[in-house]
Amino acid sequence: MEIARSFGLMVPELILGGSALILLLVVAYGGRSVTRAVFIGSATAIGAALIFTVSTVTDNVTGAGAEAFGTQFSADSFAGYAKVLIYLAAMACLAIAPAFLKRFDALRGEYAVLVLLAVMGMGLMVSATDLIALYMGLELNSLAAYVLASFLRDDQRSAEAGLKYFILGALASGILLYGMSLIYGFTGTTSFDGIAAAISGEISTGALFGVIFMLVGLAFKISAVPFHMWTPDVYEGAPTPVTTFFATAPKVAAIALLSRVALDAFGDQVFAWRQVVIFAALASIVVGALGAIGQNNLKRLLAYSSINNAGFILIGLAAATVQGLSAMLVYLAIYVVMSLGSFVAVLMLRNGQGEQLETFDDIAGLSSTRPLMAWCLLILMFSLAGIPPLFGFWGKFVVFQAAVQADMVLLAAIGIAASVIGAFYYIKFIKVMFFDEPVDRATGKATPASWAILIGSAILVSPLAFLLARWLGNQADTAAASLFLG
Repeated sequence: MEIARSFGLMVPELILGGSALILLLVVAYGGRSVTRAVFIGSATAIGAALIFTVSTVTDNVTGAGAEAFGTQFSADSFAGYAKVLIYLAAMACLAIAPAFLKRFDALRGEYAVLVLLAVMGMGLMVSATDLIALYMGLELNSLAAYVLASFLRDDQRSAEAGLKYFILGALASGILLYGMSLIYGFTGTTSFDGIAAAISGEISTGALFGVIFMLVGLAFKISAVPFHMWTPDVYEGAPTPVTTFFATAPKVAAIALLSRVALDAFGDQVFAWRQVVIFAALASIVVGALGAIGQNNLKRLLAYSSINNAGFILIGLAAATVQGLSAMLVYLAIYVVMSLGSFVAVLMLRNGQGEQLETFDDIAGLSSTRPLMAWCLLILMFSLAGIPPLFGFWGKFVVFQAAVQADMVLLAAIGIAASVIGAFYYIKFIKVMFFDEPVDRATGKATPASWAILIGSAILVSPLAFLLARWLGNQADTAAASLFLG
C-alpha cells in the first residue's frame, strides 16, 4: 500500500517519464513524418501533469501526507507551485519551437522528447527531500539541457554553447557532489530531515564546508554571481526557443531546489549560509546590471538581465522567513512571464528571408514598422525595470518588504539602489524603438503562438495584473508555509 501511495504522489513525473519513453519509440520508428504528433503529444503530457499538480497547491498539501518513498520525495504545495510554473513555461516554449527549427531544417521529434525529460528532471528536483533524489533530478535535467543547447548541429554558435554549458555544468556537478559527500560524511545520512537533525546544534567545520560547496554548485544552476560566466555565451549561442526555455523553467526548478536545501536541510543553520546568499544576491544585481549596459546583442543583454533578476530573488531567500520565501515565489512567477515575453519578442525579430535579428541596430524605429510588438516590448522592459504601475514593480516591492520585515534594512536599501542601474539598459530598448530612425529590418511574419505569448505576457505584467496580486500572494503564502511546516 505504501508503494502504491508513493506512486500516486508521483503521477505527474510518471506521466512525463512514460510519455517520453513512448514518444521516443515513436520518433525512432516514424522519423520526421511524426514530428508534429510528437510535439502535440509532449505538450499534452505536460498539460496532463499540470492538471494533476494544480490541486497540490490549492489544497495546501504538506507534511507526512506529501512524502513518497520514505523521505526521498515530497509532493507538497511548495513543489506544486514550482511545477505549475515549470509546466506552463515548458508548454509555451514547445509552442514557439517548431517554426524556428523548421527554418534551420532541424525540426525533429527528439527536441520535444528532450524537453519532456528535462521537465521530468525539474519535477524531481523541486520535490527532492534526499540528496540522492536531488542529484538524479538535477542530472536528468542537465543532460537533456546540454543536448538542447547544441541542437542546431550545423550551427557553430549552438555547438559552442552546448560544449561550454556541458564543461561548466560538469564542473558545477562535481562541486555539488563533493559538498554532498561532505554532508553525508559528517551527518551519516542523505535525508534532508536527517541532515537537519544532525546539525541542529553546533555545526562542524566539515559540515559547514559541505553546505558551502552545495550552495556553490546550485548557484551555477541559477546563474548567480560569481558562477554566472556561462550564461551570456550559452544564451546567445543556443537556439532562441532553447534560450527561452533555459531562462524560465530550469531557473524556477533551480531556485526552488536551492530554497528547499537551504530552508529544509539547513534551516537550523541560517547564519551558516545567509552571508553567502546575501553576497550572491548583491553581486548578481550589480554585475547583471553593469554587464548588460555595454551589450548590443539582445540575447546577451537578456542573459545579464536574468543574472540581475536572480539577485533580487535571492534577497527573499536571504530573509529566511515564510514572508521572504513567499515574496520570492511571487517574484519568480512574475519573472517567468516577463522572460517568456521578452525572449519570444526576440524570436519574432526576423527579416524577410527568415534570418534572425538580435541586435539593437535591428530594432531601431520598431514603433513605426511593428507598433504592436514595440508597445508589448515597452511594457515588458518597464516591468523588468520595476517601474510602477507595472507588475514587475510589485515583485520587487514584496521582496524588499520581506527583507525589511526580517530586519535586513541595509540589504533592501542596497538592492533598491542597485536596481536603479538596471533601469538604464531597459530604457535603452524604449529609446531605440521609439526615438531612433526606422531601419525596417524586422519584416518577417511571426506565428500566431508567438503573438499569443507576447501579447499575453504584456497583459499579465500590465496594471491589470494587480487584480491577480492577492490571489497570487495567497498561492505563494500557501506554498511557502508548506515548506516551513513540512
